[in-house]
Amino acid sequence: MSGHSKWATTKHKKAVIDGKRAKAFAKLIKNIEVAAKMGGADFAGNPTLADAVYKAKKASVPNDNIDRAVKRGAGLSGESIDYMTIMYEGYGPSGVALLIECLTDNKNRAAAEVRTAMARNGGTMADPGSVAYNFARKGVISITKTDGVSEDDILLAVLDAGAEEVIDRGGGFEVITDPSNLVATRVALQEAGLDYDSSEAEFVPSLSVDVDATTARKVFQLIDGLEDLDDVQNVFANFSIPADVQAELDADD
Repeated sequence: MSGHSKWATTKHKKAVIDGKRAKAFAKLIKNIEVAAKMGGADFAGNPTLADAVYKAKKASVPNDNIDRAVKRGAGLSGESIDYMTIMYEGYGPSGVALLIECLTDNKNRAAAEVRTAMARNGGTMADPGSVAYNFARKGVISITKTDGVSEDDILLAVLDAGAEEVIDRGGGFEVITDPSNLVATRVALQEAGLDYDSSEAEFVPSLSVDVDATTARKVFQLIDGLEDLDDVQNVFANFSIPADVQAELDADD
């Protein structure tokens, strides 16, 4: 799951990624291909590509795979890619709002698979615009908590670069920016010697709803079912997990 509640579900998400490593790699590679196609293979002139490659390396995608993806996307290998981005809207258990971002070469296949996954896992599709109004496009930089680095340290590093806020998510911090300030904020972190896990534009909810453990488990099941689809790149949701509920979920592991 991308965006809100990311750090509240670290253990859950890690188990999902570890169990589906090849599928996770394929989605990271697809992001690199699209970024290279849109902006070229030069990292210095294509910050979206730089961020996609950084994220892939953080996930231990082999360098050879990354290099081939860059060349393939930029048209340097003689191959061609043709992906389109499609956003679907829906509701999960207890009315949790979902934005489902797909990157696909077959719109009909993506639509059918998303609908099926929603129906099988307790979700319902929504009309365009009925969910999206609750989300805003923001730059989100994720930072894992480490000894010696505080929220104030991060805020001091990014404030002049245009960051809007730094949020403590329990297992880590999220730096929220306007998308236009994402690159400058990332660079400010690097210049301050602060490591980060990912830097990308995401859909952040303007209003979140707390859920209990039963609802959280159902939402996880739905998101897992969606993210298992090859065409689904990200799922954004507007739920939040209180500390006592997170403790109960941790006990499931």
